[in-house]
Amino acid sequence: MSAPAAGPSTVAPHATTTAPQPVTPKPQPLVATGNWTTELVQLAKTAELKKHSLTLQLHTANIVAAHNTLEQKDKTIQDIKEQKNRLDSERARLLNALAEINADRDKVDLLEASITRECVDLRQQIQTLQEGEYAIAKGDVDRLRTELGQPPLPPLQTKLDEKTSQYLRDRRVNGEKRPVSDSQPDQQPSTTKRPRGRPKGSKNRGGKAGGNAPSGSTSASGSAVAGGTA
Repeated sequence: MSAPAAGPSTVAPHATTTAPQPVTPKPQPLVATGNWTTELVQLAKTAELKKHSLTLQLHTANIVAAHNTLEQKDKTIQDIKEQKNRLDSERARLLNALAEINADRDKVDLLEASITRECVDLRQQIQTLQEGEYAIAKGDVDRLRTELGQPPLPPLQTKLDEKTSQYLRDRRVNGEKRPVSDSQPDQQPSTTKRPRGRPKGSKNRGGKAGGNAPSGSTSASGSAVAGGTA
């Protein structure tokens, strides 16, 4: 079979044409103008200056902070010194007071020892009189009273007991009178009002004071009896 003939729609190839490209100018070489070496040195020094400036600022901040801390420490040391001085003054005052207390205590000890010796001497004197001259005199008196038909004198202990009882009665009476005399300045002229300054139920103050007297005087009576019978 033969190839088909070309129809009227077949386009014949055209000849290709290339457009001319623009010509780019060649870059011109950089030519240094002026003193560029000096400028580079200035730039390098400026960068170095910034670096050292930052370091200096950092050190300055550290030094300022250290100075602030040092000032606070100095202030704290000053406060501690003032407190120490106050404590030293207080310690000196207390030491002086303690020395005075010790001196007073020594005086009291000496006084107690002196009074104790006097009490011992008095007891020995009483015992010597009771067993010696008093016993002889009482024996003579009782013998003569018996010969005259009179009863003998009571023992010495009876007289001492009576003296102790009288002492207790005087203490009781004085204890009852003291609250009354103390409350007289507080009484008001009006008889319908309660006396100012006296608490309610204080009518028994005299009785309480009198009731507490024997407990304090019992030791005195015991010492008197012991002194008489020693």
